[in-house]
Amino acid sequence: MTKTPKLLSGGNPQIAKADGDAPVQAWITAAPGWKSEAMRRLDALIERTVPDVRKAVKWNSPFYGLDGQGWFLSVHAYTRYLKLAFFQGAALAPPLPGPSKQKDVRYLDIHESDEVDEAQLAGWIKQAAALPGYLAEKRV
Repeated sequence: MTKTPKLLSGGNPQIAKADGDAPVQAWITAAPGWKSEAMRRLDALIERTVPDVRKAVKWNSPFYGLDGQGWFLSVHAYTRYLKLAFFQGAALAPPLPGPSKQKDVRYLDIHESDEVDEAQLAGWIKQAAALPGYLAEKRV
């Protein structure tokens, strides 16, 4: 019997840092309520848009990137929404709606009642994957 992951503040699943699809799927399964299905759809969209995507869980959040290029997107669960962080979001067109204190990062918040424009989201994902990403491994 597997232990159910603890939910942190805002309902973000606590999943041990690990590379690969399995920890991301564990995070998705543990996400509460509507967030689990929304993440399942987002994960599938990312895989379709970037077939050679690399996945990991870092800091209790799913990360998506490419080998040798770094991470282009992470997701974090909050009480009322999922926050997508595009690490080079300032370079994407059209601009993402969520500003950041970091000059290159932009955010997209997805709430339960939002109608997600999957074509637009796929466009941002494709653009983000083509840019140099965040190299979390070098972070001290």
